[in-house]
Amino acid sequence: MAVIEGDVGAWHVDRDALTEVVRARWPDAETGSSASSAVRSRVWEFDTEKGPGEAYLHADGTCLYMHVWEEEAIWLTAAFRRLIPVHLGLVFCDEGYAFDVRVPTGTTEAELAALVGGVG
Repeated sequence: MAVIEGDVGAWHVDRDALTEVVRARWPDAETGSSASSAVRSRVWEFDTEKGPGEAYLHADGTCLYMHVWEEEAIWLTAAFRRLIPVHLGLVFCDEGYAFDVRVPTGTTEAELAALVGGVG
């Protein structure tokens, strides 16, 4: 999960820009809204080299949930960070909150992987 921390005011990620980013990596990604859930505003389903993956954006546009392998989650988090204003913070964590890593503006995939690898 990648979640923006602090007071975001009225800001939220541009859903169309995030869709473009997802499709840049997974051109055949299926995108849709989730009418079945009040918290999911947009859902992306795609096939990775390791199998199917899914990501969805919280309705408020400030949290990206990912059901993918670590490599894809790191890539998605770095891409999400690039869409977030510099003054807002981003935290990358696992579903069980076993770790959380602050993701500064400009963090590369390799840097984020090193931060995640150094946790624990």
